[in-house]
Amino acid sequence: MLSRLLLFGALVGIGPLTIDMYLAAFPTVVADLGTTEATVQLTLTATLVGLALGQLTLGAVSDTVGRRVPLIAALTAYVLASVAIALTDTITAVLLLRFVQGFTAAAGMVLSQAMVRDLYSGSQMATFISRLFLIVGVAPIIAPTLGAQFLIFWEWRSIFWGLAAFGLALVVLSSLFVRETLPAERRSARGPGPAFRSYGVLLRDRRYVGLVLTAATAMGALFAYISSATFIFQDLYGMTTQQYALVFAGGAGALTVASQVNGSLVKRIHPARILMVALPTGVVVSTTLLAASLLDLGVWAVTAGVVGVMGVVGFIMPNNPVIALNDHGARAGSAAAVLGATNFLFGALISPVSGAFGTDSAVPMAAIMVACTSASLVFFWTLARPREILRDMPWDSRP
Repeated sequence: MLSRLLLFGALVGIGPLTIDMYLAAFPTVVADLGTTEATVQLTLTATLVGLALGQLTLGAVSDTVGRRVPLIAALTAYVLASVAIALTDTITAVLLLRFVQGFTAAAGMVLSQAMVRDLYSGSQMATFISRLFLIVGVAPIIAPTLGAQFLIFWEWRSIFWGLAAFGLALVVLSSLFVRETLPAERRSARGPGPAFRSYGVLLRDRRYVGLVLTAATAMGALFAYISSATFIFQDLYGMTTQQYALVFAGGAGALTVASQVNGSLVKRIHPARILMVALPTGVVVSTTLLAASLLDLGVWAVTAGVVGVMGVVGFIMPNNPVIALNDHGARAGSAAAVLGATNFLFGALISPVSGAFGTDSAVPMAAIMVACTSASLVFFWTLARPREILRDMPWDSRP
């Protein structure tokens, strides 16, 4: 169990590493490639779009051909894309290659979740997914700090050499230790038709759609922070790269701790009940952050608010997929793909919106967080309908 948890955690962690290791380098890339902050932020958008489309494609493919082959093939392509970024010298090439890098990184994220659904159910699945976030949480904690160390000793391109090395390690580990979790008799028929039908079934499921939108808008708060933090804390508040990395680590640490507390809670408490508390708490905390920004209470008040929001997200992220995947074991790859892809598509929309309002204040970031957490709460109560989930998804009888 522990070795599987570590490997699956590393596979899921490739997404946060791909996003976050690069963040501290934004100002350096602006200067080195002679471009603008907004254009560099678009490279983040390209990565998120790639992650979204990659999950939709690879999730459906895996329901047809199995999990192992698409995983290893995509990770190999990830290594090649990372090397290409390290060798390029134009922002246009970086934009295109970051899309490819995101598309291929999606394999680790979506296929690991599909494999968890293949292997587990009920509270056992919920506990495993929560424990995954202990590993996943380490990635955003380490990534900005690690990226900052690369920038101290080398130029920004070295970050992508590092990501290529990580991807290569995952190729080797997956080849040696990942076994197929979806036997032939449980696979969908080959061809695009079954994949489209699977997505049609999912999109007609009101509860599933509600949970997808709940997760996506909650994650929007996270992406508003990710896309704005480096400019707010370094340019607005004058932090060094090292100080910014510590602040970022504080937010990631809150997310990680919350997910681990959740792992213990779900053994006794239904995931829907946890969300019934976490979502309104997110609205309150993000509104407090907005008030601190409007009143210009300073960097530590903003930091405290951000850490609080990240803690709430740490309760939302593990519980949504548990409920969303519960009714769709036969199409776990597609179900995990829609869930993950919507998160990143929404993040891709949020990132340029955050940049469009400028970085001379933390107010735009905080206001977007309030909007996202409020929308998440509304979707959960009106579409997912937690009382119906509690009625239809008994928890104490689960293995």
